[in-house]
Amino acid sequence: MVGSFNTLFGYGSFAVLTALLSPLVPASYLPAILIASPINITVAFLGYKWFVFRTKGNYFKEWTRCIAVYLSSTLGSLVLLPILVATLHYGFGMQKSAPYLAGALMTGFGVIYNFFGLKKFSFRNDRAGQ
Repeated sequence: MVGSFNTLFGYGSFAVLTALLSPLVPASYLPAILIASPINITVAFLGYKWFVFRTKGNYFKEWTRCIAVYLSSTLGSLVLLPILVATLHYGFGMQKSAPYLAGALMTGFGVIYNFFGLKKFSFRNDRAGQ
């Protein structure tokens, strides 16, 4: 449930910001990612910490690790999204829907990548195996 909420919240904030910024800036999906990411990362972090991994304490340490995982995913999106948007726009004739479909496709990849990054890095039990 937490993952579904995070996915809907994250994609929703991206889509809303893309739509709001569209009349103001070209490639509005890029600033939308930059604006939405800090909010989405924090919401996801709290959901995963409290309801999925249920770790105690270590808020700052786990949050910074969470930022590292999501930041690497965000940087990948900033590089790949323009390529994917252009492919959808020019290759498939999609006009205004290209950023939204590209964002949805990148979200699918991000869900898997981020979950394993969070599980293996952000919320790992440093005392396991000791």
